[in-house]
Amino acid sequence: MSAFAPGSARLTCRALVIDREGRALHVPDAAGGPAVVPGARAGEGDRTLLAAALRAVTGRTRLAPGDLCLTPSLLSTPVHVEATGPAGYEFTFALYLARELTEPLPEADWSPLGRLEPAALRGRLSAARLDGRPEPVNASALIHDGEGRYLLHLRDDIPGIWEPGAFALLGGGREPGDRTLEDTLRRELAEEVPGLEPAGLAPYAVEEETGADGLCVPVQVFSGRWSGDPDGVGLAEGVLLRWFRPDMLHRLRLSPGTRELILRHAAGPAVRTPLVPRPAKAPDAGGTELNIVGVHLYAEDGDGRVLLGLRHPDSAFAGSTWHFLAGHCERESAVACLVREAHEEAGLLIDPADVELAHVVHVLHGPSARPRLQLVFRAHRWQGTPSLREPDKCLDWRWWDADGLPEPLVPYARAAIDGIRAGRAYSEMGWCPA
Repeated sequence: MSAFAPGSARLTCRALVIDREGRALHVPDAAGGPAVVPGARAGEGDRTLLAAALRAVTGRTRLAPGDLCLTPSLLSTPVHVEATGPAGYEFTFALYLARELTEPLPEADWSPLGRLEPAALRGRLSAARLDGRPEPVNASALIHDGEGRYLLHLRDDIPGIWEPGAFALLGGGREPGDRTLEDTLRRELAEEVPGLEPAGLAPYAVEEETGADGLCVPVQVFSGRWSGDPDGVGLAEGVLLRWFRPDMLHRLRLSPGTRELILRHAAGPAVRTPLVPRPAKAPDAGGTELNIVGVHLYAEDGDGRVLLGLRHPDSAFAGSTWHFLAGHCERESAVACLVREAHEEAGLLIDPADVELAHVVHVLHGPSARPRLQLVFRAHRWQGTPSLREPDKCLDWRWWDADGLPEPLVPYARAAIDGIRAGRAYSEMGWCPA
């Protein structure tokens, strides 16, 4: 990444460092005035405005970038921007101490946030609810197959990114639109490896890494299971995905923290007693091929019209296409999955007793893809009106006459609707004739 070029503008960048008592770090003013929040003019050597702010605080104190971390609510966005003249601007970035100080900082003064000027800055700090306590701002996936193998991602060898040219866990940084860190992880997985859908994602540990800018980065690590072919999932970022056993890790370029994390997980009871007793086998390996189970809602209104949703254009599967309300079955019953997805996606409340299996479509999307068993359940009753609860996944819910279905429509959804109308219980798509 090239250095930041400020041009003719005079850009001052300040680092507002907040401790766990809600106080801001001040340093002596070079001009002899009252203590100030550390600041510096952005220069040609600064890769970003935040880098200039970091240079300001590390140059005036004993703090290193690794002693600081981003705040969960603001991330790398300035908390305050102020014009200081015709061509001058001041950017203030809020940072937390990554850990409590073991000894005082010489010549440093700590002042309550409520005394900061200007008043607009105080208002923004209050709205951001900054308490000085670090929280994870990144999410990573510790993906294993239940039989001792771990999935690692070889990153691009590009300067300016985190861990260039090294093996790492999949994942990335939180973005403002992410509601939770699990949302962050699922978004990152969809961007990096669209065909990879691990089951049973659950928080495992919080680790500390060092970002490309030297900041401490608390990472929420989620564990999950998957047993597919890394070459068949459509890698969109990085160089490759591969399975590795713990005894191979010493041969890889890998951060010590990631290596220790995998070894710790491998020694735990969750791996010694896997929930999935056998991994999936490649179709040509002569073994059992595990199927992904999809659950779908078939609902008709009083006029016999079918409920369908228009998927978001950025969806990993069938973007800008009409489809059933649907989801992947995790470690739960299929009916429980349907009830959960109906509420999460559309705000519908369904009693499991009001559900029956209407049709099954066995789908194979390609020779290297995992087979999918698509279960379509008819709901006879429900409470609520379909609403957009997850606008990042669905743009519209609409009732359609079965004789006038929209285009484009997911092919196996059309096959299921045709099968239900014809009274058939089962269909197949994508399989070569026997």
